[in-house]
Amino acid sequence: MKRYLILLITFILVKTLAHGQNIQGTITDANTHEAIAGASICNADAATGAKLGMTNAKGQFSINTQGIIRLKFAMVGYSARIIEVSAIKGQKLDIALEPSTVDLQPVVVTASREGQARQDAPIAISKINSTQIKDTKATALYQLLNKVAGVYMVNLGNEQHTMAIRQPITYNALYLYMEDGVPIRPTGIFNHNSLYEINMSGVKDIEVIKGPASSLYGSNSIGGAVNFITQGPPTGYAGNVSVQGDNYHYRRVDADGGFTQGKFGLYAGGYVAHQTDSWQDYSDFDKYSANFKTTYDFSAKTKLTTSVAYNYLNTQTPGSLDSARFYDRSYGSNQRFTYRKVKSFRAGTRLDHQWDDKNSTFVTLFFRNNSTAQLPSYYISDVRDANGVYKSSNGQVNDQKFNSYGLLAQHRVDFDFLHSRLIGGVYMDDSPSSYYAQYLDITKDVANNYYTSFSNTGRYIDNYKIKLFNTAAYVQYEVKPTEALRIVGGLRYDRVHYNFDNEIPAGQTKYKQQETNNFNIVAPKLGITYNFGNNKGIYANYSVGFQPPETGDLYSSRQLTQLKQATFDNYEAGGWFSAFNKKLYFELSIFDLEGHNEIINQLLPDNTTQNQNAGATRHRGIEYSVTVAPVKELTFRFSGTNAKHTYVEYSEVTTNYTTGTNTVTNYDGKRMNNAPAWIANSELTYKPQYFPGFRIATEWQHINQYYTNPANTKTYSGYDIYNLRLGYDVKSSVLKGAGIWFNVLNLTNKLYATTVTSSQYGDTYNAAPPRTYTLGISYSFSKY
Repeated sequence: MKRYLILLITFILVKTLAHGQNIQGTITDANTHEAIAGASICNADAATGAKLGMTNAKGQFSINTQGIIRLKFAMVGYSARIIEVSAIKGQKLDIALEPSTVDLQPVVVTASREGQARQDAPIAISKINSTQIKDTKATALYQLLNKVAGVYMVNLGNEQHTMAIRQPITYNALYLYMEDGVPIRPTGIFNHNSLYEINMSGVKDIEVIKGPASSLYGSNSIGGAVNFITQGPPTGYAGNVSVQGDNYHYRRVDADGGFTQGKFGLYAGGYVAHQTDSWQDYSDFDKYSANFKTTYDFSAKTKLTTSVAYNYLNTQTPGSLDSARFYDRSYGSNQRFTYRKVKSFRAGTRLDHQWDDKNSTFVTLFFRNNSTAQLPSYYISDVRDANGVYKSSNGQVNDQKFNSYGLLAQHRVDFDFLHSRLIGGVYMDDSPSSYYAQYLDITKDVANNYYTSFSNTGRYIDNYKIKLFNTAAYVQYEVKPTEALRIVGGLRYDRVHYNFDNEIPAGQTKYKQQETNNFNIVAPKLGITYNFGNNKGIYANYSVGFQPPETGDLYSSRQLTQLKQATFDNYEAGGWFSAFNKKLYFELSIFDLEGHNEIINQLLPDNTTQNQNAGATRHRGIEYSVTVAPVKELTFRFSGTNAKHTYVEYSEVTTNYTTGTNTVTNYDGKRMNNAPAWIANSELTYKPQYFPGFRIATEWQHINQYYTNPANTKTYSGYDIYNLRLGYDVKSSVLKGAGIWFNVLNLTNKLYATTVTSSQYGDTYNAAPPRTYTLGISYSFSKY
């Protein structure tokens, strides 16, 4: 009897001890507090790092730690954490992982519209993660995107911008801007400024594809595609509020927060920005921006996500400066009446369903409503006679509106054969739009080069409606003949349909009354990756990009030349490797982008522009990025691109309307204007372990000399600027969650221009801000 009693007690003790070794917990993103699915929990002391378990879709795990001394929590793209089992109090463990700024191969979604390791994508793709976003404290998106190798986002002030990715600085529709994989504007209504329709406060990650991504994303994704991935509901609940301002009266308040309760999750965030009496005359602005996102988990395999975004921008537009005012640092505007008012609303709902381990589908329905009303400074022009003598001035007021009703659906199936995967999708976008422009008579003080007033003549330059209907189907097939080799082939068919109706009666215009245009293309892609292991690999791809003419180019009464569709052949190769126990990371891409009928923006003598097709252009270059972390506290990053952009076959035709004669100027072999040969960005960040929460970073931005006219007779010297960023986030004590930061942009108070344009009457400069000090404070809280 005694023996049986001892056995019973022993059995109870073993069961109790074994149960005591069971630990449950949640793994979340340290910045966004979102659950991290697929994170691994390993035995940190095992030679092979034996995996004990993985997190589910809600970031939850349950493991047995019997005999384990230390646990390692890891996820691709995050810095791993190691915890002593003896230090774990209780059976519920909450682990927050910090996104790594030195991980060469993070998880990306833009390569295939689904999460996958960067090393599996045979394209040049870069990611700006939530840690970089949090540490930078950007007041405009260019301060983030310019950290990416090969990217120069041009600051035009008050969140206005243009871009240069594998292209010269251009205002043309060569880039695709997306929010959670859905284009923020429809094909045919591109706006180089359209990233002011993004809520910076609600962005979690930014992914940049460099080069054509047309096989998945369609037209305009030629120089690159930028995808803003918005934040979702946090695990438990979390919130953040911040206030900041600078020495030029920029003021901004950010607030966001959310929760998850059972199957339902909610996130809401936004910011309000205001500026008056800045360093530049006539540059006041207001911005209101907000995002909402809800999630509902019907089951572990079915999830519904609904999102809403609203952005409003009301800004004065001072225009550019002549050379005398620029070099004198006289930032006065030569008028006080131009403006831009933008209202942008987007809504979408996405249903994800995993049928089984090998099949999954998502369907997205979306709606967009947009209005851009402006009296643009760049349309103010002077009328001169044949001898260049001033006669009068004019301008215009215009408004463009559109609604969109769209569908995006994609299915993915995995096969056992060669570990292959097939992705197929369809896209439809019905976006009726309208546009009008009216003539303005502008009064000018010629002696002082100042425009004093304007009057609306009531006469229409343009007044039309367009029915846009874009449809596409795409397929992508991936095979893995070996563990190291992956081959990806893709094909996309697009049909872009425009139906134009002129609202100006035939008796009042000589312009066409009605026209229908269809543009069709099949865009292929073929790429390979080879993974040598130990974070070393190479890739190569061929892809085709295409650009139909914009509606504003095709149907503007100012456009005198009929435009053709542009196509681009892209040849690319690259690789990556790490060394010194992952303390050095290096990535490289070499590209050759051949343009056919590329649409070029031509500056006319009256300061207006005209678009025309260049017979052929060539864009060749190399992009590179190196990150070195010799010790845990110190990180050095250097990103750059060296490129040559050339007119292969291009000539401009200028008309003297007084004499009726045409002049043809050939630019074959010339370098394209506004195309820096070298763009670089470097950053050194220090986060001392002895002072947790503190950071200091210095940044260098370099833009090389470039030609400002296609004849290559005028140049701009480029610039070098330096930025300093300091911040401190309280990690403990009663002030835990509080933060403060201090940024100094243009540390040396360098005089420079973000763009320079040359014409026969001289150069104009878009002046960049002088030295700017920004101070901000924040408070964050969270509970899982």
